[in-house]
Amino acid sequence: MPASGVCHGTLGELYQGPLRAGPAPDIAVVSFPVERHSRVYFTPGTRAADGREPHRLGEKAATAARLFLEHYGLRMPPGEWSGHSDLPVGVGMASSTADIVATLRCLFRLFSLNDDMDVTLGVLAAIERSDSVFLDEFALHLSGRHRVVRRLGTGIGFHTAFVTEPGTVDTAAVTPRLLDHYRRRGEEYERCLADLLKGFDSGDPAAVARAASVSAALSQEVLPKTTYEGLLARREEFGAEGVFVAHTGCVIGYLFTHRPDSATRADLSAYVRSLGHQCSFAQGGYG
Repeated sequence: MPASGVCHGTLGELYQGPLRAGPAPDIAVVSFPVERHSRVYFTPGTRAADGREPHRLGEKAATAARLFLEHYGLRMPPGEWSGHSDLPVGVGMASSTADIVATLRCLFRLFSLNDDMDVTLGVLAAIERSDSVFLDEFALHLSGRHRVVRRLGTGIGFHTAFVTEPGTVDTAAVTPRLLDHYRRRGEEYERCLADLLKGFDSGDPAAVARAASVSAALSQEVLPKTTYEGLLARREEFGAEGVFVAHTGCVIGYLFTHRPDSATRADLSAYVRSLGHQCSFAQGGYG
């Protein structure tokens, strides 16, 4: 019987920007969880069949496994890793963080240990800036400090239609540009975040969607999406409450507080195809 670990990814963020205006901003995110996952398995006592290459963890997941074993003073038993992910790499869907968390959850189960959030955060801090996919709820999270500022619960959910534009984004490479932008537009970001948190506090998904749209518009000034103007122009026509993006990625889409009917989905798919892309649909958040 294999041990397993599963972690959801994101559709980017409902907010990414400074926690508060100032000359040295911390990058704060409210990640947008999606029902797409990274799955990692370890089957003790097995080896790859003759002539077949054994499955190897990705570099970051392998580093996470090494740090976990060093922390607990453990050694891996004989066996084989395997896995599957629904999350494209490098587009802003938290694929690498989800791989790391899924690997750690698999190891906790393999060694019959309680899932320790402090250990998970310590491993993540040693590897990369992260999203809050280690939580099963929304959160305001400092991605570089690996600190949860505020938990925002599971009361908000959206239906989404989204595009994954071509290419990838190197988060580390664009961080200095982002920080300059946050310093210039700190007050706008601060108001946007305050409105977003009010929406969560009142359980108002439409208010959250409006604030997410402001965050997306601010992001467009520094890391633009080619389809942004077209999607924004037809938002009301399609009945969407807002626009969201992967702020350091390639994902952009609509937020719906209701499930779009089949005719709307067809019209959306046709419009996105006219822009040269494929339209995808997924449920984001909770609620």
